[in-house]
Amino acid sequence: MPCGEDWLSHPLGIVQGFFAQNGVNPDWEKKVIEYFKEKLKENNAPKWVPSLNEVPLHYLKPNSFVKFRCMIQDMFDPEFYMGVYETVNRNTKARVLHFGKYRDVAECGPQQEVDLNSPRTTTLERQTFYCVPVPGESVWSFLNLLFNAYVNANQARVSPSTSYTPSRHKRSYEDDEDMDLQPNKQKDQHAGARQTGGVGGLQWCGEPKRLETEASTGQQLNSLNLSSPFDLNFPLPGEKGPACLVKVYEDWDCFKVNDVFELYGILSVDPVLSIVNNDERDASSLLDPMECTDTAEEQRVHSPPASLVPRIHVVLAQKLQHINPLLPACLNKEESKTFVSSFMSELSPVRAELLGFLTHALLGDSLAAEYLILHLISTVYTRRDVLPLGKFTVNLSGCPRNSTFTEHLYRIIQHLVPASFRLQMTIENMNHLKFIPHKDYTANRLVSGLLQLPSNTSLVIDETLLEQGQLDAPGVHNVTALSNLITWQKVDYDFSYHQMEFPCNINVLITSEGRSLLPADCQIHLQPQLIPPNMEEYMNSLLSAVLPSVLNKFRVYLTLLRFLDYSISDEITKAVEDDFVEMRKNDPQSITADDLHQLLIIARFLSLSAGQTTLSRERWLRAKQLESLRRTRLQQQKCVNGNEL
Repeated sequence: MPCGEDWLSHPLGIVQGFFAQNGVNPDWEKKVIEYFKEKLKENNAPKWVPSLNEVPLHYLKPNSFVKFRCMIQDMFDPEFYMGVYETVNRNTKARVLHFGKYRDVAECGPQQEVDLNSPRTTTLERQTFYCVPVPGESVWSFLNLLFNAYVNANQARVSPSTSYTPSRHKRSYEDDEDMDLQPNKQKDQHAGARQTGGVGGLQWCGEPKRLETEASTGQQLNSLNLSSPFDLNFPLPGEKGPACLVKVYEDWDCFKVNDVFELYGILSVDPVLSIVNNDERDASSLLDPMECTDTAEEQRVHSPPASLVPRIHVVLAQKLQHINPLLPACLNKEESKTFVSSFMSELSPVRAELLGFLTHALLGDSLAAEYLILHLISTVYTRRDVLPLGKFTVNLSGCPRNSTFTEHLYRIIQHLVPASFRLQMTIENMNHLKFIPHKDYTANRLVSGLLQLPSNTSLVIDETLLEQGQLDAPGVHNVTALSNLITWQKVDYDFSYHQMEFPCNINVLITSEGRSLLPADCQIHLQPQLIPPNMEEYMNSLLSAVLPSVLNKFRVYLTLLRFLDYSISDEITKAVEDDFVEMRKNDPQSITADDLHQLLIIARFLSLSAGQTTLSRERWLRAKQLESLRRTRLQQQKCVNGNEL
């Protein structure tokens, strides 16, 4: 059995070793999973595994062990494959048993052919998911991962194969560099057996023969152009990175659309997969007979060129709580407790520095900075019936119109959170952009929309750009979708004949001049203490003045506090109830049940922002004080501007 670094460069050799030892006994599959699980427990082993997020595809060896951090964009139909199959040597009649797991193309040596009628052939099922890089991932988050990859995994990079050089759009390592896609003609010399045919999702080949493939003949591919030959179906415009077809063999019920995973598996980029997608008539014999009823459009979408959409056969998968590379991947594990307790011990100065930083970003408004911190650490912690508890959408009104303030404020937020998106709320965008994912039954796929986002994404809606105009039907539907997202933390995907509800957990910040047209849990009116003559210069100097180490502490702070447990003691619960009754007694109109709920939410996140996992009397009074200041400010603004709130 191969050993040493072979598990990275030749994982199928490892699998072959276990299969040879155990034959058709299903225990070999469990042993394979256990082997790679133990390998990844070794010191820094996950960092040595090359990542499709960080290493261009043409640097990765076909059939090597790779990882991919991604969001599940769509789930395709299950596919059948040959779990075990037998080949026969045409000359000697010798028979060899092979495994089909983790393969797209059946292994078949010279003078060998697959015996389709062998009683030892077994047909199994696997699930295919279409996965994309995490939408809206911040540059700092990606660069942190990239830095770790280059420092820890230089040996994981391999030289381009001389026999196969797939073309793909290469992810730029420069923040502002455009994606460059160049079609290449590729030739691949196959020395294996060459009888063309296919059964159960596996293709194979017979006599030696030269195959010539072109991933994109004479055409420029650009994932940002929706009219391209193959739309990579990214939810957000301007996204970069590879999309992958992910084949899952175990526990695929745990994989849900919009979940984020770190996948470890075997990379498959065999050119035969590209041929299946070509319009050449002689390629039709490669298709599974069961798939021949598929439409041409469905075939094109479900079998894209492997040079553009590689395949990953998953060996191990981990659902991610978050995508912040500065924190342990799983905060619930015992080994993460040291990190958490160490950071919590220095939480107070971090909060103070963050408050000062955001106060400067909000032009000297410390009250707005307090509410922005609470917003950035808010999260839906549970659902009671249809009500999502913990959501805290903030409407920051009073933002100067015809100014770059909101754009630069978003840049500040981008530097703090792992994933975000700024929606410019113009009439044109509302009428023409696709917000809601919908089912394309011709291609049998889920076409993504702007609101197909993973949990804990920060969505900044810039309403200061909204001018007078007419919303058409799609625009009205988009406004409704935003309202439902904010109010119920759900998006209703359009399946033509019905709508399917997808719960979400998206932090929404609305910047506006007056009160927002959209619902919000809290409106805070900005009161600038200074107006910089040059907003861009002011914000740039603010960012450059913060040490990278301090900025990283802000990033850890805002991610970590979302996952802390929180409780209210019986004593404090009784005190809050008595306080509520007293406030109602003094002025029945001053506070409602909804106001109490908001006070409790503010008190919750105020406590967590200070590192306290239980509500204290002090934090409750501070929450009431903040709300009183906020309401007073709104009343003052109402007196100035009449009813504009």
